[in-house]
Amino acid sequence: MSTTCIALIVPDQLNQPLRVESFEPSLANLRRLVGGDVDWVARGDWHIYFNSVGRISNLPPNLRAAQLMHECGLDLADAARGTAVFLGHALHGAEADVPDYLIRRATALFGAPLAA
Repeated sequence: MSTTCIALIVPDQLNQPLRVESFEPSLANLRRLVGGDVDWVARGDWHIYFNSVGRISNLPPNLRAAQLMHECGLDLADAARGTAVFLGHALHGAEADVPDYLIRRATALFGAPLAA
């Protein structure tokens, strides 16, 4: 049985729009989105996935993901390298839809994300 979640996907390239996308949050799909092995950081009712070796691989900093994390109480600017994927938490550590307030905050900061 597959379960899909709504994610906020924040590309590192400023000329690429943010996306709100429904996808199955499997490890393979997360790796595809971040371009390699994944690492994550949690805060409250949400968490962010990013490339685990983004800094070593010299991926560009993700300025929008860093700003969004900062606005929501998490100051790890250098952790966000490459594409970032924001999701929510469900019971027992399961993935859930990204909280609406994160999408609203991203919209206020960077413009409306594209729906996929």
